[in-house]
Amino acid sequence: MEPTTLPDRTAWEGRPVLVTGGASLIGSHLTAALVDLGADVTVVDDLSSGSRENIKHLLKAGRISFYEADLRDARETRRAMEGVDTLFHLAAIHGGRGYVDLHQTACAENLYLDGLVFRTARDTKVRQVVFASSGCVYPLYRQRDPSSDLLLTEDLVGPPYEADGMYGNAKLMGELTLRSLHEEHGMDTASCRYFTVYGPRGIENHAVIAMMARALVRQDPFVIWGDGTQVRNWTHVSDIVNGTIMAAERIHDGTAVNLGTQERIQVVEAARLICDLAGHDPTFVFRTDMPVGPVNRIASFERASHLLGWRPQVSFAEGVRDTFAWYRNHRDPQRLAGVLDRLLTERGVHSVAPVDAAPAARPRSEELEAVMPTAERSPAAAALR
Repeated sequence: MEPTTLPDRTAWEGRPVLVTGGASLIGSHLTAALVDLGADVTVVDDLSSGSRENIKHLLKAGRISFYEADLRDARETRRAMEGVDTLFHLAAIHGGRGYVDLHQTACAENLYLDGLVFRTARDTKVRQVVFASSGCVYPLYRQRDPSSDLLLTEDLVGPPYEADGMYGNAKLMGELTLRSLHEEHGMDTASCRYFTVYGPRGIENHAVIAMMARALVRQDPFVIWGDGTQVRNWTHVSDIVNGTIMAAERIHDGTAVNLGTQERIQVVEAARLICDLAGHDPTFVFRTDMPVGPVNRIASFERASHLLGWRPQVSFAEGVRDTFAWYRNHRDPQRLAGVLDRLLTERGVHSVAPVDAAPAARPRSEELEAVMPTAERSPAAAALR
């Protein structure tokens, strides 16, 4: 692969930075990278999907400030913004395909969340906002032919809009709001359209981790949602983090940029690769009645290459090996098997208890701890109870 441009350390040393959703998969890796660049990082997360475990090494070393808060509370949002120079807004009500398709009303709350965050950033004089947008902003009518070699270029988002569900529509409105904030108020803004991100610290309601979970519990027959021909460009979290920081350095006018590979992988191909890594040889069963999303979603990264000097560095085969090694060490197969069906479609406090169970559902942080090997549990995770 061609090399990519790396962030400029001198641009970040001592800079006050806020990462919303900073205990999530992407947020925790972004936070660690910013700390390594010398930024003064604060993380705010309600831990409904992220986990304190993901940032415990930074907390223990005193390298970040953290507080647990719901940014739909205007007082908490204002508190978080005070004194911030650069805001990376990753917090969202989100999950994988099984969540966003089945929880449209919950995803619509992102309209309020993003609007409040952006307005408060303006009112508190935050200089720069970098937004975690999504490939879900692209029109669905352009993604219906699995045999097409179409690469989604940023200019394809426009009338007639047909974003992917309420989640995609909320991300689209966020992008348009940030353009207006730049035009009307001079705020530095950028939107990064993430494509199917995976990596260590991922959770089971996203496809790659869901397949790893099925392989780890030796599911046979092995269930694949859809007919398996759906095409994706799974992008490793390390590439996403690098592109996000580069967007903060080089985009100031609200421009949106794709962060995703151009590697075309069918879902069934991904399942075979993961099963091979697990030493599992199951029969595949295809569930065409389950949520599958667009059948062909691949990004062009030409704009990111031109504006940021960014190119993905991690192939899918390499990234899956890295991620599966992490996953195998952080999940107990026996505990995982008992809660897997729920983990595939729910997130955090929105999870529902089994019908024969009296207690309320546990937060995601507790639910994930319950499937970790005993040796991986920590006082930090226990403190969330």
